[in-house]
Amino acid sequence: MSADAILSKPLTKKQKAVLEQVAERQRRADHAQIDYSDIPPLSAAQLAQMRRPRKTLVAVRLDADVLDWVRRFGPGYSTRINQVLRAVMEQQR
Repeated sequence: MSADAILSKPLTKKQKAVLEQVAERQRRADHAQIDYSDIPPLSAAQLAQMRRPRKTLVAVRLDADVLDWVRRFGPGYSTRINQVLRAVMEQQR
């Protein structure tokens, strides 16, 4: 998986429209249209897997050009660095 595949890409017009519809329903608190009947309840094991990994604050020295490149993609660059490292880590497994 390349770093470009991980980084945030601009949303398409269709994706923006769908997100705006969802946001509008949330603003109106209009949840009546959602049918949950075909969704099975989650087990305790499934819920346990949904926890986010514990984060540890660290100081990392990066080359200036690497940091500039990551920051060009906007806010959340430390999360993005974590995503890139996770992808590399999972490829190594």
